[in-house]
Amino acid sequence: MSDIKRVVLAYSGGLDTSVILKWLQVTYNCEVVTFTADLGQGEELEPARAKAQLMGIKPEHIYIDDLREEFVRDFVFPMMRANARYEGDYLLGTSIARPLISKRLIEIARETGADAVAHGATGKGNDQVRFELSAYALDPGIKVIAPWREWDLTSRTALIAWAEAHQVPVPRDKRGESPFSTDANLLHTSSEGKVLEDPWAEVPDYVFSRTVNPEDAPDQPEYITVDFQHGDGVAINGEAMSPATLLTALNEYGRKHGIGRLDLVENRFVGMKSRGMYETPGGTIYAVAHRGIESITLDRGAAHLKDELMPKYAELIYNGFWFAPEREMLQAAIDHSQAKVNGTVRLKLYKGQASVVGRQSPDSLYSERHVTFEDDAGAYDQKDAAGFIKLNALRLRLLAQRDR
Repeated sequence: MSDIKRVVLAYSGGLDTSVILKWLQVTYNCEVVTFTADLGQGEELEPARAKAQLMGIKPEHIYIDDLREEFVRDFVFPMMRANARYEGDYLLGTSIARPLISKRLIEIARETGADAVAHGATGKGNDQVRFELSAYALDPGIKVIAPWREWDLTSRTALIAWAEAHQVPVPRDKRGESPFSTDANLLHTSSEGKVLEDPWAEVPDYVFSRTVNPEDAPDQPEYITVDFQHGDGVAINGEAMSPATLLTALNEYGRKHGIGRLDLVENRFVGMKSRGMYETPGGTIYAVAHRGIESITLDRGAAHLKDELMPKYAELIYNGFWFAPEREMLQAAIDHSQAKVNGTVRLKLYKGQASVVGRQSPDSLYSERHVTFEDDAGAYDQKDAAGFIKLNALRLRLLAQRDR
């Protein structure tokens, strides 16, 4: 421990990371640099600065960074180009935020000459893996401190008692047991634990924070358009927007119409199953829209190959391998496929659902002449299908003759 002189801590300003801050000072007798990321979680972050200063952190060692545009542009959008969903459903809202936080932790460690970085992820979850794999990929020599794997504060009562014994302020609303834990950013809010641990019990309505109940959503549908260039969203209803601004606007549409709720039992990388409730309002709308524009601009072979690659790509992100070469290889293939994914998608938002009701593109592969039930003016000779079927049936006929 004596070789740790300075640590960069991923710091939220909440009770847990405040205890970690003091614990690092006491246990390692080291200087602490705090880093608080604004990823669009919707919380006032300046109190984190005041709290860090109260605990003796130098003003120049308190970092509060607005990473919303970088988060959406360089992490969320590349992931959405792949249509990534872990285990078919989860839009990876927590998973995709961790590599960016780790990237900034390492950058600040270099800027401040720190020996180590620290995080508040527990030893049971996926986040410890994501933080640390990213950190080691970016700086193989960095030391990572994970207090939840080191200390003996195994209960909320013990944590609060330790905080009080070391003059760490404990807000009144943190003294009782929280009914569930949450993590939020611009893409989603996740809720886990306590009242959500029984997979048979329906999620209580008070858990939801980002969306209205679909049953209470407006009784009239709302129609919007999303424009895409090279696979990325660039405008809503014809109004050009930056990546973070666009996702923020879609979040409001999703909130209003109760879109993006997901009750999921998933397989954690560390081996156990967990039940979580995810709200991804804007991301759900965006994902539907992206599939919609791909449907008329991607060739069948490219589209089907992307669908085959997607589960592996999603698993890599979920497991913390954003900076691994295999993820970057897959990203290069996915990005290549998006060169002609341009155009506009029209969506219908209604009672928890986002549905594609129209799509158009200057690079469309859709040909009305070829698919029409009316006269196709010689665009397609139906007699050609006979030979096509015979050739594809040849092996099946040979198998059937042999096995009769």
